[in-house]
Amino acid sequence: MKDGQIMNTVAVVGLQWGDEGKGKIVDLLSQDQDCVVRAQGGNNAGHTVIAGGEEYHFHLVPSGILSPHTKCYIGAGTVIDPKSLLVEIHHLQDKGIDLKNRFFVSPCAHVIFPYHQRLDLLKEKSDAPIGTTGRGIGPCYEDVVARSGIRVGEWIEPEIFKKRLLKSVAKKNHLLQLYDQPPFDFEILYEEYSDYARQLKGFVFPFESVLGRQIKEGKKILFEGAQGALLDVHFGTYPYVTSSSTTSGGLAIGAGVGPHAIGRTIGVMKAYTTRVGNGPFPTEFNPEEVKRFLPPQSAREMGTTTGRQRRIGWLDIPLLKEAIRLNGATSLALTKIDILDTLDFIKICVDYENRPYLPTFHEDWEDLKCSFETFSGWKESTKEIKKVEEFPKNVRIFVNRIETLLDCPIEILSYGPEREKTLFLK
Repeated sequence: MKDGQIMNTVAVVGLQWGDEGKGKIVDLLSQDQDCVVRAQGGNNAGHTVIAGGEEYHFHLVPSGILSPHTKCYIGAGTVIDPKSLLVEIHHLQDKGIDLKNRFFVSPCAHVIFPYHQRLDLLKEKSDAPIGTTGRGIGPCYEDVVARSGIRVGEWIEPEIFKKRLLKSVAKKNHLLQLYDQPPFDFEILYEEYSDYARQLKGFVFPFESVLGRQIKEGKKILFEGAQGALLDVHFGTYPYVTSSSTTSGGLAIGAGVGPHAIGRTIGVMKAYTTRVGNGPFPTEFNPEEVKRFLPPQSAREMGTTTGRQRRIGWLDIPLLKEAIRLNGATSLALTKIDILDTLDFIKICVDYENRPYLPTFHEDWEDLKCSFETFSGWKESTKEIKKVEEFPKNVRIFVNRIETLLDCPIEILSYGPEREKTLFLK
């Protein structure tokens, strides 16, 4: 494979706890891409894109579907909720988006069933909740690694599906007894999910070999990451993480390509930090800082998937450095600069005073002491900026300092949810 061909492939990944604005970046870049691949997580991910005056919410379908020439793939590393996927497909079709011969699902992806969702919610009612979306993602991935899940390719074949589901329902009903929960009716479940299978069968295709050929031919391929590096099941803030690998390496595995098939990686990060759900958050705002920040609705900090209000804090350089390393990020996209427009001052955590390395155990996060640098705010709107030189001086000081601290070039600067509120710096 020639270097030029590899450089036609790019991964877009989150460097924080998700919600960094990846959907917008993918939408922007996919206008010049032949294919977009989603290969991690499930409908717990949420990407919001505003294009042509319309607002779109994506949970499973790659947001590149808005570019009419782009083919979109959902890889084997994902878990599929058929009901949610059909809602999303119908919503796109109602808006005139054509998916025929453009949207494909790997037969090796796994299917989420109602028993996964119920078990997820029951675990969240325990004395140690993670703060999941309750959509059955974790329990489905448990079945994946336990080798007892039902894959899409099996689900769309009625007789094979019947045999697999009989065994799975028996096991899950036995488990639900321990929770003193009513069992699932096999016949009702089989009939409902067989209908979903009939509706989605036309989208199922083993595209992995085609994707490999497209990469060799030098086609432009974009790998769309889900969630963020700090939610990675191996290297995130465990156990308050998701159930898949959310790094560029996880993307390659989930898409069925080798790691060298991804030529470069753009890491997406906000100009501050947020997370949804429980877990450590060293730079989280204190009550006084929360009051000075924009309200969650104005800051667009309500979860696309859950509708939950996000926790908010200052930028965290030690965590970002680790996320850049984990993903092999070659450049950065910095988003939501406009949300800081009203602040008198802005802080960046540049180091942890009492720890040379990131904590491994959950308990070790509790005594972290952040060392901050403070910057003067710019106190004027950035929403009508057309070129870099028009940004207030304090914006440029802030952005340059981030680039220096992270030792990674900022390639894209975003200052609003609309496509046109973006500048390419490199």
